[in-house]
Amino acid sequence: MLFIVSGCSDNLPLDKDISNRSYQLVDQDSSNVMFPHKYEGKTVVMGFIFTNCPDICPMTTHNMQQIQEQLKKNEIENVELVALSFDPLRDTPSVLKEYSNVREIDLSNFSFITGREETIDSLLKMMGVLAISGDTTYTENNNPVYFYTHTDRITLIDNNAHVRKEYRGSKINIDEILNDIKQIGN
Repeated sequence: MLFIVSGCSDNLPLDKDISNRSYQLVDQDSSNVMFPHKYEGKTVVMGFIFTNCPDICPMTTHNMQQIQEQLKKNEIENVELVALSFDPLRDTPSVLKEYSNVREIDLSNFSFITGREETIDSLLKMMGVLAISGDTTYTENNNPVYFYTHTDRITLIDNNAHVRKEYRGSKINIDEILNDIKQIGN
């Protein structure tokens, strides 16, 4: 007789340890953030965005807000939502702060982070996220205009800094990620 045992970990297919990494970043308030150490002991829902994105990033940000609302509604604590901008040249802390203000984001457990271009590139590579800048054009005022082709992703990181699951950020199933957050027992 053959028994197949299926554990809960089937829903969380990844177990990539990122705890030994260290990235010096800055948040929307210009406060230093050492990623992932700042979030030690917390579950992290991490999205990858840039504020000039015309389509995917606003949906990802909105979905992260929906996750935040459902976490509150279900009284699930110890979860941080983090949106990493991969456009540090334009997405300065003040721009990220304005982006959060315009969207009326509750920053009590939601932050926007960025950093030096080399640091962001290294972090994106480690997380398996691509962000490729398109051609740059210039406005009449000589302001650069460019967009990115990028990975559409929200990543779930457990309280031990292990990447556990990746989701499509623009079309995430909120119930699925909430169940996954409960499963890892933040």
